[in-house]
Amino acid sequence: MILKLKENRVWRLYRGGKRLDELHGRPGADGHFPEDWLASTVEALGPDRPGKPIHEGLSEALLPDGSTAFLRDLIDAPFGVLAKFLDSAERLRIQVHPSRADAKRLFQSGYGKTEAWYILDTRVIHGDEPYILLGFRSDVTSAKLRTLFDAQDINGIIALMHKISVKPGEVYLVEGGMPHAIGPGCLLLEIQEPTDYSISLETRSAAGQAVPEELIHYGLGFDRMFECFNYTKLSPEALLAACRLEPTSLGESYEELIPYSRTPCFSLRRRNISGKAAVPPAGRAYTLAVTKGGGTVGGIAVRQGDCLFVPASEAGYSITGEGMEVLECLPPMLQ
Repeated sequence: MILKLKENRVWRLYRGGKRLDELHGRPGADGHFPEDWLASTVEALGPDRPGKPIHEGLSEALLPDGSTAFLRDLIDAPFGVLAKFLDSAERLRIQVHPSRADAKRLFQSGYGKTEAWYILDTRVIHGDEPYILLGFRSDVTSAKLRTLFDAQDINGIIALMHKISVKPGEVYLVEGGMPHAIGPGCLLLEIQEPTDYSISLETRSAAGQAVPEELIHYGLGFDRMFECFNYTKLSPEALLAACRLEPTSLGESYEELIPYSRTPCFSLRRRNISGKAAVPPAGRAYTLAVTKGGGTVGGIAVRQGDCLFVPASEAGYSITGEGMEVLECLPPMLQ
């Protein structure tokens, strides 16, 4: 049975979220809930704060009898992928996520945090055109990066990185180990391995708020955190070849945005619906995110901003709508 999920906003240190409110058809305001975690079986890591939910980050399913339940309690196996809507009103901290190998070595985790961004829309914030910081453009060593970190020379760190202007429709793959930051004004769908490990190179947010130590190195300490970085110098051409992906057709109005040939961690596919489309069984569970328009999915009424969970047992369903865009967020490649 396909399950519709409740909106699942998650507190973060950075500000944003206005466009998430608008995605759901209501007036928007930026604040500290700039992310909506989709079909999440992962709890958000972060400091305690007044009013923090006990299981923040876990998605709740809307059941036929009107009750709700955590999706995590309704499935019998790890899901293996996490998708999010994210809207930034300020630059996120410069950070890195561990590769799967580093996550196993440093965090005893079966998952790292390779991720990818599908740019849904952009806005200009305080005169800043939307951009991302991605990868090293200059020669860097762990010692040099540690020196810049200790001095909190953020401009010096930024000078080492590529700054890329972004526009709607673009897709960027950010593999574990690659330093990065999402700039202000980016509304995107992020798909990632299901962890919340983020090593930060900044001890304050862009707005000047102090970052708790546990959100800087996640227990690794200030020495071992630098083991998570890929220090490879990339030219602009090499970076875009490695990170910016182009869609490939899978059929009429059906495209693959992130293929398993580029990462075994997940796949992202896009359907554009004008009329009715039959969706065959996939034989595995996945997340559906409605990013434009509205209609029905398996007889369930949906509109932009909605999220659904499709179980592995689903025998196929139909989607109806006009000018509707639906993203399929698929878990790791089957071995």
